[in-house]
Amino acid sequence: MIRKFAAALTALSLAACTAQVAPPAPVARQGPVEVQILAFNDLHGNLQVPDPVEVTEPDGTKHKIRTGGVAHLAAVLSGLRAGHPNTVTVSAGDTIGASPLISANYLDEPTIDAMNLLGLEFNSVGNHEFDRGSDELKRMQTGGCAKFTRRVPCAVEPFGGARFRYLAANVVQGDGATVFPSTGLKIFRTPVGPISIGFIGMTLKGTAHLVTPSGVKGLAFKDEAETANALVPQLKAQGADAIVLLIHQGGKTKEFTTGNGCNGLSGDIVPVIKGLDPAIATVISGHTHWAYVCRNTPGVADGRLLTSAGKYGYFVTDLRLRFDPATHRLVDQNARNVTVGDGENGEDAAEKALVDRYAAAVAPIASRIVGHLTATAAKSTEDGESAAADLIADSMLAATRSGENGGAQLALVNGTGVRVDLPAGDVRYDAAFAMMPFGNNLVVMTLTGAQLKAALEQQYAQPVRTGFTHAAVLAPSAGFTYAVDMARPAGSRVVDMRLDGKPVDQAAPYRVTLNNYLASGGDNLSAFTIGTDITDKGIIDLDALVAWIAPGRTPPTPRRVRISP
Repeated sequence: MIRKFAAALTALSLAACTAQVAPPAPVARQGPVEVQILAFNDLHGNLQVPDPVEVTEPDGTKHKIRTGGVAHLAAVLSGLRAGHPNTVTVSAGDTIGASPLISANYLDEPTIDAMNLLGLEFNSVGNHEFDRGSDELKRMQTGGCAKFTRRVPCAVEPFGGARFRYLAANVVQGDGATVFPSTGLKIFRTPVGPISIGFIGMTLKGTAHLVTPSGVKGLAFKDEAETANALVPQLKAQGADAIVLLIHQGGKTKEFTTGNGCNGLSGDIVPVIKGLDPAIATVISGHTHWAYVCRNTPGVADGRLLTSAGKYGYFVTDLRLRFDPATHRLVDQNARNVTVGDGENGEDAAEKALVDRYAAAVAPIASRIVGHLTATAAKSTEDGESAAADLIADSMLAATRSGENGGAQLALVNGTGVRVDLPAGDVRYDAAFAMMPFGNNLVVMTLTGAQLKAALEQQYAQPVRTGFTHAAVLAPSAGFTYAVDMARPAGSRVVDMRLDGKPVDQAAPYRVTLNNYLASGGDNLSAFTIGTDITDKGIIDLDALVAWIAPGRTPPTPRRVRISP
């Protein structure tokens, strides 16, 4: 019996030795973890669908598309998020400011509410966020009905403020603190553990020269690259696996397209990019109103992804960042601009209801006929002298010519402040507002002929902006003319200044009307700040224009400024 048991045991042992043991099942390799960033910029309070925009296709053909409006924007964002558990929505500034009447008449409160509805999380400040001053901008973040401007807050409904976070890394107050936080951290809970993206938000360092100086008094706008680089160690210490810069500065390609190329991109963003720490691999930009995607473009992005979604909600940039599942290192990224469309991609009901409420509230104001033009007063695409600019200058002079209002002899307006054409025929208030949305006061001051020349020289000493062929113009009222010879050295380019046909006397005093933006040194024109005998009767530039065109006008022919070569 014992022998039989031993034999059986031996047989079992031999069988065990010869059996095929299945190897452990291979562990499936985890692919990269994808994070989606949806971005836009320069919305400028365009709650409704803006006018059609002309785009150039890759084959060179041009056509107009109708795209935008927050109800359509929200629907497209929702569609793009579908199926993406790791997603965040951001903006690169100028979400508010220089807005259409439907938003601006209500201090851009409806635009902030619209951003809350569509799920915006981080918004870098832009220059136009400061149009009404830093106190009013802080109200945009915190909410409430405190009054910091001429307009009445909370006119339609209570205002709760932004649920998204403003970022302002390079905007420093007198106490050394930034006006808003410098950075934000978004943590995504993924199957391979948390992946964190750090966001740095900022405006361009030249913001102080682009808004009314009194509105940013006490604020310093620091260098973009230096500021961003200094924040890299902090974000790394907080566990950021990637760092994204939201910057209100940008460039332009050779043509305005739907934004999926980088053909010949140039502009002020390029030196900023070159100065960035390599850890900042993704840059979402704005300011120039141009759409582009530059991926590792030599001389431009140089190993980074650089994007912009144009303006007014025309497009949304869909960025995809991919991370190694083990190390959480950023291994790849790409982006594309998606056209929002005019409803064919959906419409968000809550956004539509918001827009409808404010459209109904503003309708009696917007639809009022305020004047008539025999022809379109067109603006210059390069901010030069134009029928629109000259018409505005004429209205400024008319409003301030009387002794009671300042005794003005001439007026000057910055071409950069003329936003759109003013159409021929009956002119509605909302059209006039769209051309002049800033609500500047008219200021009359005394300047000698020499001081007037010095201010004009400052205007034409500035470098020609990237993508433009000449400097922006200070457009004069009827009766004042001057010539500019750009071939001459800076400081001696303005020649042949004449008032009513007579040469301007360098020693004589002249009463000059400006908007308060220029009068306080805006556009880097500090020479205007030395004017004396200041008169400010609280006349708003838009009100002056409305009064001027009320009886009907023919737009001027723009021949008051001669620029050569």
